[in-house]
Amino acid sequence: MAVKLRLKRMGAKKKPFYRIVAADERSPRDGRSIEAIGTYNPLTDPVEIKIDQELALKWLNQGAKPTDTVRDLLSRVGIMKTYHESKPAKKKAEKKQAPAKKAPAKKTTTKAAPKTTAKKTTTKKESK
Repeated sequence: MAVKLRLKRMGAKKKPFYRIVAADERSPRDGRSIEAIGTYNPLTDPVEIKIDQELALKWLNQGAKPTDTVRDLLSRVGIMKTYHESKPAKKKAEKKQAPAKKAPAKKTTTKAAPKTTAKKTTTKKESK
């Protein structure tokens, strides 16, 4: 089951209000969600974004993929920066310790088998 962090639209007609939720990617936009992480209200000035940082980091660490809009909202709040800084040092160490380049192996040449020609089939018209 692939989990996505995405927006779930709430509110009245022409007055959108969104919940940021963790949901199965196959479920509909406003359908079943696993857990609510926060809210986003684009109508207020300034825009109101409330996200539970612990829940968001929990889902990101478990492999949930945020949509483009949710990724932008998480970046505005500073959660994406925290997530990238908290990645295990093991992965960072692996990137720094790139495998040493090996000397190219000597190519050995082998003689190819002689090509065989396909037999020509004759038709009745050609044989006359």
